[in-house]
Amino acid sequence: MAAPNRLHGVLVIDKPMGPTSHDVVARLRKVLGTRAVGHAGTLDPAATGVLVVAVGEATKLSAYLTAQTKQYRATVTFGSSTTTLDAEGDIVATASIPDDLAAELRALTAGSDGTARESAAPVLARALDLERARHEQLPPAFSAIKVGGRTAHELARRGQDVPLALRPVAVSQIEITETTLATLGVLLVVSKGYYVRALARDLGQTLGVPAHLSSLRRVASGNFTLEEALPWSASCAELERAMQTVEGAAQRVLPLSRLSEDGLRRARHGQLLLETHFAEPPVPAVSAWFGPGGELVAIGRPDPNGGFMVERGFT
Repeated sequence: MAAPNRLHGVLVIDKPMGPTSHDVVARLRKVLGTRAVGHAGTLDPAATGVLVVAVGEATKLSAYLTAQTKQYRATVTFGSSTTTLDAEGDIVATASIPDDLAAELRALTAGSDGTARESAAPVLARALDLERARHEQLPPAFSAIKVGGRTAHELARRGQDVPLALRPVAVSQIEITETTLATLGVLLVVSKGYYVRALARDLGQTLGVPAHLSSLRRVASGNFTLEEALPWSASCAELERAMQTVEGAAQRVLPLSRLSEDGLRRARHGQLLLETHFAEPPVPAVSAWFGPGGELVAIGRPDPNGGFMVERGFT
């Protein structure tokens, strides 16, 4: 078992269908021999794909890793809706697919390139345009959001009403990838906090047909991608070899600022810094502060009263 005091960095895991995100973290804690493990962005048990995991000092980057946009490949099935908005739930409604939508799905399925032919599917195009313009989203009742100290899914499983508020979201991209006579495959890039299960619900409501999410695969979290992901069953040695450094991970999620020797000493002590304490003009935003030797010293931000303050320090 690896020594805990030298495990610091970021792993990209390809989560399989079945385990929860917490299950992945629990296994890594056991295999790596350290409790200092956390993930950056939950995936439902039925979802697969990129789960970014922080170890040791890298857990201080978790908030910034989680804030990155997420890219998914998803399949929406029309004709039935479920309690959980995905294939894991009980069916609560069924209906025939409306004639106009059915005709467009037939036409797209018969074509070779659904994305290029979206202009020939005006009903679907209007529904997708509404989702592209979405700035608020109602989360699913079956979610990990806390309501009165309990998770929403606990209350929902008991049959209780779950009062959830609209949450701000952003949609960068939604494109059709493939279709069948009853399904729509999409590639989408969305902000933190966006529920793809809710996309299926809302598309169905717009199109006038019950719908649910039948498959979901996260292909990227920020610029961490499936191409660099390990299976969750990877050995300790494989995990250690693939672990990205804290410095490297910080550079992938935050802009950089360079400290002078004097700035390094002040940052280590959590003191206020001025522009003169940087080797070059500092980034006027939250940034990763690196010392003269290339080491990650802190995450810092401009102080509202002037100067620059340490937000998180690194050993």
